[in-house]
Amino acid sequence: MDHDWHALSPGDVLEKFGTDPALGLDPAEAASRLEKHGPNELVREEGVSPWALFFGQFTNILIAILVAAIILSALVGEVVDAVIIAVIVVFCAVLGFVQEYRAEKALAALRKMLAPTSTVFRGGREERIDSREIVPGDLLVLEAGDKIAADARVVRAHALRCDEAPLTGESVPVGKSTEALAPGLGTADRKNMVFTGTTVTYGRGRAVVTATAMDTAFGRIARDVAAVKTEKTPLERRTEEIGKWLGIVAVAICALVAGISIWREYGTGVVDLKFIVTVTMFAVALAVAAVPEALAAIVTGALAIGMREMAKKNALVRKMPAVETLGCTTVICTDKTGTLTRGEMTVRRIVLPGGDVALTGGGYAPAGELRGPAGTIAPGKLPPDLEAFLRAALLCNDASLAEIEGKWSIRGDPTEAALVVAAAKAGFSPDGIRRASPRADELPFSSERKRMTTLHALPGGGLEAFMKGAPEVVLARCSRILEGDVARELTAADRAAILAKNAELAAQALRVLGLAATTLAHGAPADEDAVERDMVFLGLAGMMDPPRPEAAQAVAVCRKVGIRPVMITGDHALTATAVAREIGIWHEGDAVMTGEELAALSESEFAALVASVSVYARVSPTDKLTIVKAWKARGEVVAMTGDGVNDAPALKHADIGVAMGISGTEVAKEAADMVLTDDNFATIVTAIEQGRWIYDNIKKYLAFLIQCNLTEVAVIGGVVLALGPEYLPLLPAAILYINLATDGLPALALGVAPPDPDIMERPPRDPRESVFSKDVVAFILRALVIEIPFFFLLFFHDLGDITHARTEIFFLFIIVEVVIALNCRSLRYSIFAAPPHKWLLAAVAWELVLIVALMQFATVREAFGITMPSFSDLTVICLFSALIFAVMELTKYLLRRNGQKTR
Repeated sequence: MDHDWHALSPGDVLEKFGTDPALGLDPAEAASRLEKHGPNELVREEGVSPWALFFGQFTNILIAILVAAIILSALVGEVVDAVIIAVIVVFCAVLGFVQEYRAEKALAALRKMLAPTSTVFRGGREERIDSREIVPGDLLVLEAGDKIAADARVVRAHALRCDEAPLTGESVPVGKSTEALAPGLGTADRKNMVFTGTTVTYGRGRAVVTATAMDTAFGRIARDVAAVKTEKTPLERRTEEIGKWLGIVAVAICALVAGISIWREYGTGVVDLKFIVTVTMFAVALAVAAVPEALAAIVTGALAIGMREMAKKNALVRKMPAVETLGCTTVICTDKTGTLTRGEMTVRRIVLPGGDVALTGGGYAPAGELRGPAGTIAPGKLPPDLEAFLRAALLCNDASLAEIEGKWSIRGDPTEAALVVAAAKAGFSPDGIRRASPRADELPFSSERKRMTTLHALPGGGLEAFMKGAPEVVLARCSRILEGDVARELTAADRAAILAKNAELAAQALRVLGLAATTLAHGAPADEDAVERDMVFLGLAGMMDPPRPEAAQAVAVCRKVGIRPVMITGDHALTATAVAREIGIWHEGDAVMTGEELAALSESEFAALVASVSVYARVSPTDKLTIVKAWKARGEVVAMTGDGVNDAPALKHADIGVAMGISGTEVAKEAADMVLTDDNFATIVTAIEQGRWIYDNIKKYLAFLIQCNLTEVAVIGGVVLALGPEYLPLLPAAILYINLATDGLPALALGVAPPDPDIMERPPRDPRESVFSKDVVAFILRALVIEIPFFFLLFFHDLGDITHARTEIFFLFIIVEVVIALNCRSLRYSIFAAPPHKWLLAAVAWELVLIVALMQFATVREAFGITMPSFSDLTVICLFSALIFAVMELTKYLLRRNGQKTR
């Protein structure tokens, strides 16, 4: 349960937990509480056993049909077919098992994030204990670098700051205080609390433990992650739909062929067991031919190829069906810090009495320019006031900058690091400046003081003091201002202008710091009253975590293709809106909602507003889940990006969860469907294109396969129904060959066909859309209207010579299916606008060479029940194939024209 411990005074909290502030908990009392509350670890939920996961793969309808196909193929003597199908089924089952088994490790990753040991104050002394032994009421001893293992109320703080980005999304370390706060605040605003899974970055303090294990904010997230039910992806739903209809077709064919044949034979008065078995076996064989055995393999193969291609482009897919889900994404709920932004604080403007200086470049790389009122300022030729400002920024600073393996990184506070990078852009050597002016003493930053002051020895004796902090606090301790190289009196007009400039920068969502300096006599006391008075004001620095350069372009592409980007962050509303405006997520008229405002709405009230909100700020983990659920309730396909522990429930609940690979926690990565190895929002756009491409290719395969199989079953079954089994148009060996050719290389080649030219110009696909879409149905209808009648005509025309009739039918099937494969490279674009790719050409060439080679053997021709075709036979076949080609081109033209009218 979440109590308002932040609203109580330190004394009240200590009293409620029975903790002595001078001695901590008594060890015996701690042992008693450990027995009562249990160890400080996440509860291990009973997961699904590996065996249950494996056998669960066989509950899929399509897999079940294929298992039946194995049995039926074996019964009719097609052992090779049975073995091939069995291999496909086992492969798909193993692949699905591996993916699901890995997905269930999210809770294990949460447990690993807990600190193994912690320092507590018990019985009047500090002890280092296993974090599992922490109990409510324990006094945690906190120092820089500690990972916090329980939620606790701060009772003592000395410049204490914590990195809470994994939990709240806050982009900079949060200063901690001991004062009581207003009741009802969200996690991110509880400045007197520390939380499990976060880290102390600066200072030291003590805090009384208020919650352990599953009662912590971290534990509540773990519970939410475990409670989220995994939903089926659109592809899984469509594949089940295909399996269901194919199953109905297969059963109908069996019943129809066997029933009519037996009924006709019954009319002659001669029906024996042998005839019934023969007809039934033929009907079963025909039904097996109707089921595309390679469907699961082609779908799996297309997804696997997509995963490989996406990995090359910095998107690692953990759950295979997620590849396709991206293709129908309509809403992207994205975190701000580290996702849309670089996650690296950057100084953007420096305000000096002589004018503003703009800094280019972003992140920690010291690359960029300084541009003043007169133009670009060259390193080494800095105006005196700018030089003094940057020197102060370097010396009143504990951060450092380093280049490791070509990547710039920092040690210390990100805000201080931004000042170091700004100085480096101006040509300063941070180490050189610090060696020349070693630090003699300091007055550290605290949340109460809101400033930091350092003292440095001057070469000729005396001290220099540099202060940085909140602008209004620094300004209040200044009596002079540096203008050029002269320190003059700070007037009331100067103060008003500086505060107005501070407000202007803050309105742009910049984090603003003021800097000041003074000189002191040698031996001056290092206390606030003696040092922090009558200082010289140097200027202001405005900084922010800047948007990634490519984020705006990626957002623009999203909007162009009908995808709605929504920012969800734990940061402040002003900062979030500024970033959202800069990259195009927020536009005039869009709403901005805070977590507090969201919590005050009912479910129905929020449902009415969710479509109008583009930015959510100061949200809790529960809020993120609420937002994702609201969008999904509207029928949208939601992708959620994030990197922190706070994102895990929403990542798992979203249709596709996207975690950050560099800055992301293991919890987020394990809960996500996809991990971006470059932490780049723009990579999602590439992934969406890949998802659309893969789904298109699955449709191409289906259109090709179903129209070919349908024609085959209709012709063979139709003749048998009309004339009886003795007039079988194709012998079993020939049927088997055509099936293997149809389901073989051409189908696989269609699975890797290049994308259509307009793939990123269409709106997102409706997830409820059947895989038998308008274009697929058009191709199937064309086969029914044009191809099947001609097959019947050709066969019945030569019925007097059954061998010749079978020869024409056999070669007609081969050539027509080659033509269809070439034309299915695109279901909408002409073969001349979207020509067959190299793999499809190679597959078709192989099929033609193979059949020519096989026809040279008399035993093969005899097994197929055919002869060598004559020139006139081939002429008729080629003319009809050309007609099919022309009709397919016309079909695609009509589909394009209709699509343009609709769009």
